[in-house]
Amino acid sequence: MLAFFENVISTFGILNMTMGQGIMILLSLVFVYLAIIKKYEPLLLLPLAFGILIANLADVGLNAYHTYETAFEEIGTYNSEGVKVLPGIMNFLYSGIRLVIYPPLVFLCLGTMTDFSPLIASPKSAIIGIGGQLGIFTAFGISLSLSRLIPGFEAFTLEEAAAIGIIGSSDGPTAIYAATRLAPHLLPPIAIAAFSYMALVPFIQPPIMKLLTTKKERVIVMPEPKKVTQKQKILFPIICTIVTLMFVPAAGALISMLMLGNLIRESGVADRYIRAFQNDLLSILTFLVAISIGSSARWDRFLTPQTLLIISCGLLAFIFGTIGGILTAKLLCWITKGKVNPLIGNSGVSAMPMAARISQRIGQQYNPDNHLLMHAMGPIVSSTIGSAIVAGIFISYFL
Repeated sequence: MLAFFENVISTFGILNMTMGQGIMILLSLVFVYLAIIKKYEPLLLLPLAFGILIANLADVGLNAYHTYETAFEEIGTYNSEGVKVLPGIMNFLYSGIRLVIYPPLVFLCLGTMTDFSPLIASPKSAIIGIGGQLGIFTAFGISLSLSRLIPGFEAFTLEEAAAIGIIGSSDGPTAIYAATRLAPHLLPPIAIAAFSYMALVPFIQPPIMKLLTTKKERVIVMPEPKKVTQKQKILFPIICTIVTLMFVPAAGALISMLMLGNLIRESGVADRYIRAFQNDLLSILTFLVAISIGSSARWDRFLTPQTLLIISCGLLAFIFGTIGGILTAKLLCWITKGKVNPLIGNSGVSAMPMAARISQRIGQQYNPDNHLLMHAMGPIVSSTIGSAIVAGIFISYFL
């Protein structure tokens, strides 16, 4: 009887817990707090946090790498040891990340929610989106230089540095897309960094915006955007797709799906698609992406010096992307003699739509008559397109 109880107790997962697992569980609880109490992107952070939690509970097998041995000859695949295995539930869901299925579908849904009118009406706002790409190249450069800055640190490869740099896009699907192609072994920290900083936009960006702008600049009221015709709205996604596929085909999966979604939106003949993509499909994909990424953050793969450096580079990328966008907007303000409010520069990073909401909120704090939301959407959508193109260039050049 004693031996029986000893055998039962030996199966308790808590007896096999490590300090690393405890740290990851605490991290997941922090994300739960931010999602529920602070309401920071709860649709994203809540499943992400729970994925981290279940992936780091001892002997549960609910992580993205877990498989089961199977005796059935007609199903399963052989692992590196020649054993026939079946994917666990989280391993199966994670296939959508590993096979690059989820990110293009997310872009399809985002396309149905995106109004390109501000960008079409004011093409100069695309320059702000280009300025926001400073974060990508800053993180890329820092990642390559770490071996010189930190004695004994093994340098990131060009592929790894490029994947880390895309965190600066502040666009989770783009970061996942680039990482799966360039450095799949770094996907968990890159994806978690990208999504976490997207959720923390309201905390990170406002101090930078206030530091780099003057009170006089913050109260600038921008003229109403020009009206855009339906023909222009329909032609834009078609032309953008053709140009992208011709010159940067590696970005085609993301750009074509984004533009297909937008064409469906602007066509006026597919309302049922629009309702499905904007609501149900996007919600399902957000959940699947978040819990899959969380389940890949197993402590032994996540708690490494590399991860800390990746997360630090990601934060610097986000900060410099915001700085690049604001400084570009300030330049446009000077060129146009005060017709551009530099507060929309924070939308040079493609944290859509949160960055645009921050532009609107900060603008109204200093001038209640200021309505910057639509003006900020121009830079934010141009940055979304731009970061996907940069990711495509990196993949074409470094892969």
